[in-house]
Amino acid sequence: MHDDRRRGHVPRHPRGRREPDGGLHVGQAEGRRRHGHRDEAGRGAVLKDLDITHEAAPYHAEVAAGPPGEKAVWIRASDGMRLRAVLWPRADACGTVLLMQGRTEYVEKYSDAARELADRGFASAAVDWRGQGLSPRPERDPRVGHVNNFRDFQRDVDAFVELCEAEDMPRPWILLGHSMGGMIGFRTLKRRPNLFSRAVFSAPMWGLPLAPHRRFLGWTVSAAASAIGLGESAAPRSGKVADPAAAPFEGNLLTTDPKMFAWMKRQITVHPQLALGGPSLAWVLAAFREMHRSAREAAPDLPCLTFLGDDEDIVDPDAIHVRMASWPQSTLEIVPGARHEVLMGDPEMRRRAFDRIAAFAG
Repeated sequence: MHDDRRRGHVPRHPRGRREPDGGLHVGQAEGRRRHGHRDEAGRGAVLKDLDITHEAAPYHAEVAAGPPGEKAVWIRASDGMRLRAVLWPRADACGTVLLMQGRTEYVEKYSDAARELADRGFASAAVDWRGQGLSPRPERDPRVGHVNNFRDFQRDVDAFVELCEAEDMPRPWILLGHSMGGMIGFRTLKRRPNLFSRAVFSAPMWGLPLAPHRRFLGWTVSAAASAIGLGESAAPRSGKVADPAAAPFEGNLLTTDPKMFAWMKRQITVHPQLALGGPSLAWVLAAFREMHRSAREAAPDLPCLTFLGDDEDIVDPDAIHVRMASWPQSTLEIVPGARHEVLMGDPEMRRRAFDRIAAFAG
C-alpha cells in the first residue's frame, strides 16, 4: 500500500467496479458557524421530488460503491444542527434499511452495504451523525469526535426519520446499527418502539473492553474535564487513532480483508475532511453514561439479529453476550475470523452476512 501511495495510485473498491458519477461532487465549502460547530455548505439545489425541500449535499461518488440513484441532502435536527443524509431508493423495494453508523464513519463508507442490500431487494438510507462525516464538527479541533450527551444523537435520528418519512421510503423499516450506531439504535428502539419491524446489529457498542481501573479512570478524568470546560479536548491515549489515513493494514482491528481496508483508506485519503480521530473527553463521559443506563434496561420488544466477530477487540463481547441472552426473539451470530467490521470483511464474509440479513428482514 505504501509503495502504491508513493506512486500516486490509490486502490479502488475491492469489487473493481467504477461507479457512475451520479452523485454531487462538491467539496466542503467555507463553513458556516452554528452552535459552536463548523457547518459545511452544500450545493444550493433543491430536490424537487421530495415532499419538502432539502438542500442538496455533497456525495463523493468516485470513492463510493453504492447503487445508482442516490440522493444526498442536508437535514436539520430540532436544535438546528445541520446533518448530511443520503437515500438509496429502489423500485419495488421490499423494505428500507436505516443504517446507523459507528463513531468516525460517514455515508460513503456504507455505500457498499447499500449496494449489497439493493441487490437483495432493499432500499436504504444513512446519516452522518453530528461531529463526523460532513456534518458539523467542533471548531476547536475538527479531528476530535465530540458530543456532550448521547441524547443529542436522538435529535439526529428524529431528523433522519423525518426525511425517510417525507421521501416515503418503503416499509417495513429495518434498523441496522454498527458499533456506536448500535448504542444509538438501542436507544431509538426504546424511545420509538413502533418505528422498526426488526433490528440488526454489528458489533454494537453496548460496552467497552476496559479493565476496572481504566474504567474508573475514564469516568473520573472525563467527568472532571467536562466540569471545568475541557470536554472538547481529545481523550488521553487516543493518539493511535489521531491520523487514521496513516494507519497500516497490519495490526488493524477492523477487517482482515486488505482490499476493503484499502478502499476505506482511499476515501479518507482522497477526501480528508471525512476522516476523524479519537474521541473527546465529553464523548467518553457521555458514552459511559449511556452504556451504564442501557445495561439496566429491558430489551426492546422486536426480533433482533446481532453479528459479533470472534476476533473483536474494540467493543466488549461480554456486554453483547449478556444483552442478547436477555433479549427474546434474538439471535447472536458469532462470525469466525471476523474483526470489528463484520459487514466489511472479505467478499465471502460479506456475502454470508448480507444473505443472513435479507433472510431475517424479509
